Amino acid sequence: MDSPWLLTIAIITIVAQAFTIFLALFEPALPYKIKHGISYPLDSDDYLRLLSMLADASVWRNTKIEALTNGEVFYEAELQAIRGAQRSITLEAYIFQRGRVADQFVAALAERARAGVKVNLVLDAIGSFTTWNSYLKGLREAGAGVGWYHGFRWYSLPRMNHRTHREILVIDCRIGFVGGAGFADHWRYGSGRRPPWRDTMFRVEGEAVTGLQSTFLENWLESAGELLIEPEYFGSIQCEGQKPVLVVDSSPSSGESTRARMLYQTLMASARQSLDITTPYFLPDKGVRSELIRALERGVRVRIIAPGKNSDHVLTRRSSRRLYGSLLKAGAEVYEYQPTMIHTKSLVVDGLWSVVGSTNFDHRSFGINDEVNVATCDTVLAERLSQDFAQDLALSRLITYQDWLARPWLERLHEALGWVLERQQ
Repeated sequence: MDSPWLLTIAIITIVAQAFTIFLALFEPALPYKIKHGISYPLDSDDYLRLLSMLADASVWRNTKIEALTNGEVFYEAELQAIRGAQRSITLEAYIFQRGRVADQFVAALAERARAGVKVNLVLDAIGSFTTWNSYLKGLREAGAGVGWYHGFRWYSLPRMNHRTHREILVIDCRIGFVGGAGFADHWRYGSGRRPPWRDTMFRVEGEAVTGLQSTFLENWLESAGELLIEPEYFGSIQCEGQKPVLVVDSSPSSGESTRARMLYQTLMASARQSLDITTPYFLPDKGVRSELIRALERGVRVRIIAPGKNSDHVLTRRSSRRLYGSLLKAGAEVYEYQPTMIHTKSLVVDGLWSVVGSTNFDHRSFGINDEVNVATCDTVLAERLSQDFAQDLALSRLITYQDWLARPWLERLHEALGWVLERQQ
């Protein structure tokens, strides 16, 4: 007698799941529009208040920020900071992949945990899928806590597409690291014949580290069901530097609005001279493309560095190239980095504002994932990132509108296939 009811429930469940997948793939992106121009100078207090309000981010000062270029530099800086920890270490990562790099970090974290330092890790269950619990057993036995973000449980299924893409390391709530690089050998040693990935991280010291710690604490609660309130996780250090710093943590609302997108959209709409964008996954939706075209129409120089043939996702790269056309026609300069995979995620606006964090120029970062970015109005830091941009540009190939029109038919076929998955990249 129960069989018809069970069959009915099973059919409804399958249909509901199929409909959910359909919406995830084809639901239109949330349109972002700024109807009126932004008149405030980018280095004014009025503009800072506007950006802070839209991003729902505190304005931190007394903070020192240093750009760290490539894995051999930022991994060594991170390990050095870990080994000097006295009170607490918090780490959140989308990618924590078994290998030589992860081995070094597990050993350093376990040593500090055995010394009595409070150590907590949040790892994304999808991004760090190949890192099993057995690999982290010794770390747990040393006293560290490990939480899996949206692990494989039946009640997590409705949120399975929502990942933490953040890459954060905080030491004693004094020193923080933030950017797009996770913990894997391809950032340090390369893989096969490919050189190590090109990437950039920020080392943050001072008051703004509080914002990074706050971001971690949110997802520790969600992963471990625990509020961390012990004094070891709090505190701050005064550093020289009065430039304003925003730590923008971003989680999607049910309507797909995110603080990361508000930050980027506002900065793009505010540019008067230049927009220099480096991104590993350039899949801008219509709203981003329109904003960039409006900037070009205002006379802003728009330069974009994206991966070349060494991209780690060929289909994503093909989908990305499909979207170059309208931007190239409007006057944007699009370059593809040649030596290796470029994974840097940076934005420099008018040589004033700099943004480095975990956000890509794609729908996942702007509408689905948890992200974190550091934005600051600091001409010295902007110049430092501009120097890196110039060096990367010299190793990149300029793509012209004629090049784009002459794409081979096989590439165009791949682009068409990639369109289906474009909103999930």
